[in-house]
Amino acid sequence: MTVHSQDIAAHTAEGPMQVVTSAPSSEDSPTVLMYMDAPGIRTATRVFAEKLATEGYQVVVPDLYHREGELLHLEPADAKADPTRRQEISRLMGTLTDDGIQADGAAALEACGVSNDEPIAVIGFCLGARAVHRTMQRQHDRVVAGAMWHPSFLADEGEDSPHLSASQIGSLFIGIGEQDTVQSIEMHQPYFDVIRSMEHVTLEQYPSAGHGYTWPDHPSYDEEAANASFDRTLALFALAFAG
Repeated sequence: MTVHSQDIAAHTAEGPMQVVTSAPSSEDSPTVLMYMDAPGIRTATRVFAEKLATEGYQVVVPDLYHREGELLHLEPADAKADPTRRQEISRLMGTLTDDGIQADGAAALEACGVSNDEPIAVIGFCLGARAVHRTMQRQHDRVVAGAMWHPSFLADEGEDSPHLSASQIGSLFIGIGEQDTVQSIEMHQPYFDVIRSMEHVTLEQYPSAGHGYTWPDHPSYDEEAANASFDRTLALFALAFAG
């Protein structure tokens, strides 16, 4: 399947934002809103978006760091050459808010011509998993399914912690590595305790995988976990859009 990818400009209340899109060239495809992880929209993000697009989806990826600069990101090779650059990523993460991310997702969809009432699926990695929860929570009538890979920040001490509204979530896949020491299973346990009894939510724990198992160019890449998560996500999305 031929895929067309491009960067387009979206307008937000806080200025312009770049949106990475990938979609089949000759199809009217269902839309998947994809939330990036901490290193930002980098080569691996684009490759994944294109891979998902070859399965018949229009993939929309908003640049969540746009308030700080255009398409700020960190490639693994750059992090290896200069480990101090990770500090900048930590700073950028600290600038994000749930409301800001949700506004960015809405602006990205609008820029891609996706109407407000059009069904969508959502996928997110690391911090993007929390964004998946918020989108499903706030737009439950619109989101047909969601997928969280090696999630972060699903439970906290706040009055609006995601685990407190986890019972409201629709069809969802969660994949997490048992070797994840960045955002461990224990850190998400309040969330997992809620969803374990929900038949429309699947939680998969991968014994050998750690955080960031998705990315082939990342030291923690786990091919088995990545492939299993991809297959689970595709099956869930196909069933949800067919229904």
